[in-house]
Amino acid sequence: MTEAAVGDEELRRRLLAIVAEEGMVGDREITPDQRLDELGIESADFVMILMAVEEKFGVYVPVDERLTEAKTVGELLDVVCRHIEDHRMQVAD
Repeated sequence: MTEAAVGDEELRRRLLAIVAEEGMVGDREITPDQRLDELGIESADFVMILMAVEEKFGVYVPVDERLTEAKTVGELLDVVCRHIEDHRMQVAD
């Protein structure tokens, strides 16, 4: 596994923990293929999740079309990871 892949996997693990905590999913193990609505994650939870991401990673994640169209945990992680990676690239330039 490449260093980038390990970094991506670690990032997704950390984001999954934020989604579980801020989405108040509890002790249930959540997986990327689970639907957000089935977990009870609603728009107010999105705000809390995004605020936690901003605080933890220093990245603003706008509530845009990509985010509002996310239906599963994995889709949410994809959108947030993309914003974090874009931010990292901008900082590195």
